[in-house]
Amino acid sequence: MSGPVGNIMRAERPGPVQMELFVSDKILPPVYFLSAIILAVLLHFLLPMWKLVHYPWLLFGLIPFSTGIVFNLLADQTFKKYDTTVKPFERSEVLVTSGVFRVSRNPMYLGMQLILVGIAVMLGSLAPFVIVVVMAVIFDRKFIVPEERMLADRFGLEFRQYCRRVRKWI
Repeated sequence: MSGPVGNIMRAERPGPVQMELFVSDKILPPVYFLSAIILAVLLHFLLPMWKLVHYPWLLFGLIPFSTGIVFNLLADQTFKKYDTTVKPFERSEVLVTSGVFRVSRNPMYLGMQLILVGIAVMLGSLAPFVIVVVMAVIFDRKFIVPEERMLADRFGLEFRQYCRRVRKWI
């Protein structure tokens, strides 16, 4: 099926998808994400730096933490609804632009970043915030940029129009 379908766009042709961008690194984003959580907690306790957030303000970390979980669940649910892949190494069959994808082109990475911010706030020291910044760069360079190249190759004008309407992160 080609052409618009609701708020999605099915690919008309396979197109020159650059899968070699993905094949070289099979480590999926959740592995980086879980590693970042572990590293943030370890650094907080092993290298206690400046305390930035104190009780009861630490509890405000629950807001980005829970928002991040919701973003990830909604994005995953939307991918499943349109029967396209969640994995960055697999070819997308559908350009999803509805639901949480109206807020961010990368709601799962945004969700993971929000969870990391929430954890950093709840821990309250500087070290976890360093991990947040490092992970944003890793997610962008290792996953978002190649994924968006692949989507541009696959969906062309529709993807470029989507990029003009919706920001990369938020």
